[in-house]
Amino acid sequence: MDTGFSLFDNEIGTRFAKRFASAAAVVHQSSLPHTTQELVSLRASQINGCGHCVDMHTKEAAAAGESAVRLHLVAAWRESTVFTDAERAALALTEEGTRLADGAPGVSEATWAAVREHYDDDQTAALVCLVGLINAANRMAVITHRKGGSYEAGMFAAALG
Repeated sequence: MDTGFSLFDNEIGTRFAKRFASAAAVVHQSSLPHTTQELVSLRASQINGCGHCVDMHTKEAAAAGESAVRLHLVAAWRESTVFTDAERAALALTEEGTRLADGAPGVSEATWAAVREHYDDDQTAALVCLVGLINAANRMAVITHRKGGSYEAGMFAAALG
């Protein structure tokens, strides 16, 4: 039995999704590198156990030219050599900003220092907004039982069209 719920088949859900997508577009159109955006979205989705979002961001990143090696190593980025210092700072911020419910103290001073070393004000704002947005998207997808596996690159953009 499928116990899922489609927000897109509901007037309120559809209206909310359009506004949510508009907020996401602000981040997407920012100067924060698109590769970093996908890595951040993928890592938060992994932490939150959101199969739908892991599926989406893995496929979008691959379609944009991201290597399979880097995508496979996102979950173990600290023990990998394939990420830049800037990407490591963004991934650290993502983890610390996502694990708040785990009793974590939030974003450390060291992580903030690394983020500020590599990203300007606009990129930092986009990064913070992205972490908030992907965590919200993960929660909505998990709550409504959206499963991973059927997403094809470009589907999200096409749905907004």
